Amino acid sequence: MTEPTPKTPKTPKIATTRLTTAQALVRFLSRQHTERDGTRQRLITGTWGVFGHGNVAGVGQALLQYADDMPFHQGRNEQAMVHAAVGYARQSDRLSAHAVTTSIGPGATNLVTGAALATVNHLPVLLLPGDVFAARPADPVLQQLEVPYAGDVSVNDCLRPVSKYFDRITRPEQLIPAALQAMRVLTDPVDTGAVTLALPQDVQAEAYDWPDDFFAERVWTVRRPAPDRAELAAAVQALTAAERPLIVAGGGVHHSGAEDALAAFAEATRIPVASTQAGKGALRYDHPADVGGIGHTGTATANELARTADLILGVGTRYTDFTTASGTLFAHPDVRFLNLNIAAFDAHKLSALPLVADAREGLTALDLAIGKSVRATPAQITEYTEDKERWEHRVDACYTAADDLVRPTQTHVLGLLDELVTGEDILINAAGSLPGDLHKLWRTRSRDQYHVEYGYSCMGYEIPAALGVALAAPGRPVWALVGDGTYLMNPTELVTAVQENIPVKIVILQNHGYASIGGLSATVGAEGFGTQYRYPGKEGPYSGAPLPVDLAANAASLGLDVHRAKTVRELREAIAATRAATRPTCVYVETETADTVSGPPPGQAWWDVPVAETADRPSTVEAREEYDRHVTARRRHL
Repeated sequence: MTEPTPKTPKTPKIATTRLTTAQALVRFLSRQHTERDGTRQRLITGTWGVFGHGNVAGVGQALLQYADDMPFHQGRNEQAMVHAAVGYARQSDRLSAHAVTTSIGPGATNLVTGAALATVNHLPVLLLPGDVFAARPADPVLQQLEVPYAGDVSVNDCLRPVSKYFDRITRPEQLIPAALQAMRVLTDPVDTGAVTLALPQDVQAEAYDWPDDFFAERVWTVRRPAPDRAELAAAVQALTAAERPLIVAGGGVHHSGAEDALAAFAEATRIPVASTQAGKGALRYDHPADVGGIGHTGTATANELARTADLILGVGTRYTDFTTASGTLFAHPDVRFLNLNIAAFDAHKLSALPLVADAREGLTALDLAIGKSVRATPAQITEYTEDKERWEHRVDACYTAADDLVRPTQTHVLGLLDELVTGEDILINAAGSLPGDLHKLWRTRSRDQYHVEYGYSCMGYEIPAALGVALAAPGRPVWALVGDGTYLMNPTELVTAVQENIPVKIVILQNHGYASIGGLSATVGAEGFGTQYRYPGKEGPYSGAPLPVDLAANAASLGLDVHRAKTVRELREAIAATRAATRPTCVYVETETADTVSGPPPGQAWWDVPVAETADRPSTVEAREEYDRHVTARRRHL
């Protein structure tokens, strides 16, 4: 009897939905979430865009089709849109982010600066630039860069070195693995930064049958790795043996949400805590262990402790040259470093004992492991407490004007803000002389009040970042502090603020030029050349009268309410009115040149800016002599 032939089982039919590549991407993004400590939030909560021929028919149409699922923000400048997205991500503790879409050509290359800023600062942003045709129906097309030796290169390749992940989607089905990889990187606490998916304009509009599973809700867990037991034991041994330890708190404290863990550790040990620009606010300014900013822009209290410390416990810091004073600050002959960092790359810097872990988990483990075996002596506590009190008196002197009728200096502006804001307010800055003044002087009242972008120190960051922060923290007063140089770089997103009624508060300090670099130029023998906004004059280029530029009128023309202030009294009233405003508002003040009474203290540590080794101008010769004196103190920590 013949056996029956077995039937070949049918392959189950996979449910699919026919969409364009751009439609599939927007739908996919709307279904991604992050989760940390049991709290879930949407990953991509909005998209910024400027449309051109390279994205209007693809991503633009998809955003229109899924407008209910993906909020859209109309930008005016591509770089500024990335800054806004970065501000949003930082305020969201990197758990939520924005996407940014542009056309191919100048729209795409305008992303590069913002992408570099995001990646340097380890902040997630998804970039979706259009790209040239994948099918190459005509070659070249409008805005195509022709590279004779490589047919697959476009201007988007400029984004490769500043992206943590890059892919070009030349076929619709390539989007599936690329999109998943993009989400992995955006949510990775070590590798996050700018992520670029370059989208050829023909592929954006091409239809494909997408598996419905691609659009399933996905949750990306943000890891909190605990420290290795052997590394923890070595860390405890180092802390126990130290006689004068110092904690340096970096931005990783904020990214981890480790502020309470740091406060508990500092209260248990009374080890003083200094902060980098990114770490400022890790402790409130009035916490007994807080000694202020460290490094070139730091306080005298923190830097003196750094010079005499025999162990530096760095928490979430990458030790930039401002923090280390270009390798001259940590001067104890036997100083050692213990670095708690989620990134092994940063944990091993300065030949440190590494403690590779999430900042909160690492601090908690250290606190439990050391018990009561590590504690600053009463004499040490008295020393840094009294030093901090003396520094606070210097801050008061900088903040206080002789009377209310004088023209305010820049530090008077900060003093009035200090007088009028609460821990609810958020201050944003990135460039010029303000980061130095803020790091030295600002009294931070909450974990997220101090938002100074100093990893890339990008002029033009502040205003668009304020929009992103305000979107992430609705109802809180958000201030963008800018000098005239920074304002002129990138005021365009004020129009977006007006359009969406995002009530940002802008403070424009008019000092007629690049004051920070002008001051640096004077110290390195370049005599302020090319740093002032003035007419040509008899005493040299740009030495004449200030330019008749009215930035207050400019801000008003873009739709802001503007308060002009000429005296300290008027400035106090203007700041108070602006803080209470419910729409975008600007304070404009022409600041007085700082003097020895009201000006900020000079740099409390060195910063290496090489001076011309030979010159015929006396100012340069003197500056080189000063440089040679400082550079001999630089050391490599081995």
